[in-house]
Amino acid sequence: MIGSLVYLFLHVIRKRDIENVQEGVITVLDPSKKIKVLEKQLHFSETFENRVALADELMRSHAWQQAIEHYKAALKDMFKNDFYVHTRLQEAFFKLNDYEASLSYANAIMEQADFKKSDAHFLYAMALDKMGRSDEAERQLLFFDAPYNYYPQRLELARLFRRRHKNEKALEVYKEMVKESENMSKQSYKANKNVLQIARQELSEMN
Repeated sequence: MIGSLVYLFLHVIRKRDIENVQEGVITVLDPSKKIKVLEKQLHFSETFENRVALADELMRSHAWQQAIEHYKAALKDMFKNDFYVHTRLQEAFFKLNDYEASLSYANAIMEQADFKKSDAHFLYAMALDKMGRSDEAERQLLFFDAPYNYYPQRLELARLFRRRHKNEKALEVYKEMVKESENMSKQSYKANKNVLQIARQELSEMN
């Protein structure tokens, strides 16, 4: 039994680790390599999973328009209302500064339970703000105004208050974030350090 475990570790697990490392190195040296592999997989087997995997890799490579084409193609039959693909299309159009299209994909899924307080919900609020619909953007960002949570979203809420000359409300959000940073665990602070430092800096600029 011990011998079997040793063999499994040396010849299976370690081999898999080495292959993963090699794949990572190849991807760094030639980012298009993985895309080509995924394109071949899709050509061989045109499944929802293969198409979305290719679209995701195109997104990582900042090939927004190409990713959009594949995500759109994936939205058919039983997957036409797929939540994940809608959020990716929402993000891709946001990256292309096409905020109207981004909002349209958000509107298609906003009644789903997974939407509320999700990254898609946050992006929806940001798109509203970009479109000049500040009242609506503020209402959406207020969903994230909860203690010891949602720091990037609350930072944007404070910034929106500042842009709308609601300085007292902005100060309140900034102060809450800074106060929480002084009482949270080291692990939580480390996870939110960058955002909290920005909040502290922007608070000092207002004082």
